[in-house]
Amino acid sequence: MIPRIKTLTAMDNFLLAVEFDDGRKVIYDVKEDINNLPTFRALQDVYGLFKQVQLDTSRTCVYWNDEIDLASDSIYEYGTVA
Repeated sequence: MIPRIKTLTAMDNFLLAVEFDDGRKVIYDVKEDINNLPTFRALQDVYGLFKQVQLDTSRTCVYWNDEIDLASDSIYEYGTVA
């Protein structure tokens, strides 16, 4: 089952605070993605873009624009339990 996101907060230093429907809370560090995925570099290069993160209607993906998104299962698996 794909984990659904209940709450999403963009924090300083390219961190996402995420709570899932099952109660799990994680902090996901987007810096590794920025360093390894060329499309994610815009999150660092375009002022204010990172803080504009949104949750899709299915609550299984977060996104910033048409090119930059993260699946909820990746956040769930690789986020640090808060």
